[in-house]
Amino acid sequence: MVNQDIVLRLLNNIEGYVSDLRDSRDITHNKYIGDIRLQRFVERTLQIAVEASMDVAHHIISDEGWREPNSYADAFVVLAENDVISKVDSKTYRLMAQFRNRIVHYYEKVDPEQVFAVFAGHLNDFDAYVKSVRKWILRRTTSYEG
Repeated sequence: MVNQDIVLRLLNNIEGYVSDLRDSRDITHNKYIGDIRLQRFVERTLQIAVEASMDVAHHIISDEGWREPNSYADAFVVLAENDVISKVDSKTYRLMAQFRNRIVHYYEKVDPEQVFAVFAGHLNDFDAYVKSVRKWILRRTTSYEG
């Protein structure tokens, strides 16, 4: 059975990272492109939000004994296979994992325009992920109690 304390703590962390990014909505495109410190703040905060999302996936997969994912992105496919998230949403989260890999492994080639686009237009993807996982936990808790 899933260690809910760990998963809920990680979900809270994701919400905190996304809140930090939303609190920084005064970062306009021009400010972002012209300030390496802002770029690093946004990149790093997005990176750790994605990593926390992947940690959630791996905790659930491990605790439930589901098939071992063959990549970070595949962890979201495993969640979709087991109805934690929808198959449609799993595609979005796989792209998040690939985005994180580019930031971490190819940081010298990271396109600031792409990072800004994620910052400006995809924070709701994290909200949807957190909501789906919380809903799955609630369904599991309710089914065990009832």
